Amino acid sequence: MESLKNKIKEKRITVGILGLGYVGLPLAVEFAKAGFSTIGFDIDAAKIKDIQDGHSYINDVSDETLKTVQSNGKFIVSNDKSIIKDMDAVIVSVPTPLSKTKDPDLSFVISATEMIKKNLRNFHIISFESTTYPGTTEEIIRPILEETGLRAGTDFFLAFSPERIDPGNSQYNVHNTPKLVGGIDPLSTDIVALVYEGAIQHVIRVSSSKVAETAKLLENTFRSINIGLANEVAIMCNILGIDSWEVINAASTKPFGFMKFYPGPGIGGHCIPIDPVYLSWKMKTLNYTARFIELATDINAYMPRYVVSRIQDALNEKEKSIKGSHILILGVTYKKDIDDLRESPVIDIITLLEQKGAKVEFYDPYVNEIEISGLIKESIRFSIETLQNFDIVVLGTDHTAFDYNSVYKHAAYIFDTRNAFRNAGIKDNTGKIVVI
Repeated sequence: MESLKNKIKEKRITVGILGLGYVGLPLAVEFAKAGFSTIGFDIDAAKIKDIQDGHSYINDVSDETLKTVQSNGKFIVSNDKSIIKDMDAVIVSVPTPLSKTKDPDLSFVISATEMIKKNLRNFHIISFESTTYPGTTEEIIRPILEETGLRAGTDFFLAFSPERIDPGNSQYNVHNTPKLVGGIDPLSTDIVALVYEGAIQHVIRVSSSKVAETAKLLENTFRSINIGLANEVAIMCNILGIDSWEVINAASTKPFGFMKFYPGPGIGGHCIPIDPVYLSWKMKTLNYTARFIELATDINAYMPRYVVSRIQDALNEKEKSIKGSHILILGVTYKKDIDDLRESPVIDIITLLEQKGAKVEFYDPYVNEIEISGLIKESIRFSIETLQNFDIVVLGTDHTAFDYNSVYKHAAYIFDTRNAFRNAGIKDNTGKIVVI
């Protein structure tokens, strides 16, 4: 065992990443930068070609960085499943979506596990990063791998280490975000943690894979519930006739016992809308109802409808009907300064507005087209002059690229779901801006 540990410490192992999306590609590049021979695998041939051509489709990985780790021979990619046999450590970062019935969809995880099983050998090191419900590593993944006759913790090492990628975060990246590792036994925890310690600044060992799985769900459930509270505060403050943003900022002056969360058009991305549902689903199988989670999920899911109702009220104030109104949506991604549309609530807002008969256009500097009700809608060619053609401009995503002063000057009417105009220092005394 000491010889394996020494190989890891001396970076004489090959690290493989299965799944080269928002999580996998930055992770693979980080291992390659750290000096490990790194193999990236993805079933998507287009992604493989992009990487081989030195083109990164992930904003957090520059083309220059990608070309550097390729030129020194530390990073190769393939969509050939047999390449798994060349990996000493296999890290899985495949999607874990919800099914149409809001049940966990582990099909990608199981498929990846089956691929590993066909190539499993003694002293293989396996880590799963794909967010899932507590118990998946022990109850689903381990039995499949042990069908080979090899035993986890003895013949190979198995752990769960949740991804903590925050797309677009300039402060925290793969390297400096603390990494949790929970193995199916202490030796697996130690071996897998050693691998991550070769590339990541701070690795934290926990007592089991189930603890690591649950910790990841708690991180995003905490955010979901508090965003849900902020969204309900926004609804209540509107009924009370006061400014929810002023209320939240006033409360935040207390130096202890309060953490700021702000309202918005809903929640998006892969993690926050999905992770709490994984935890809630697991608890239902154990005859327990996670009431806070389900309530927050309901409130956050309601926000696109609430935004549309507020837009309708705003148009009514101008004696305009939502039907036939020409509406421009500025920003459609789920958070600012990225190109990620996953679970974006702004897509739902556009869909609802069009169902009510509005004529909706959008502009986003990061997105050329979106799909609405099965149809492709292309971004307009934006200019300040075009703002005069719209009855109302709806700020959906607060990209820093937007010139908020110019938009304020030229737009007839603005509905701001992010408080972006006031954050840009614009003081509106005319009633031109309505804030969620």
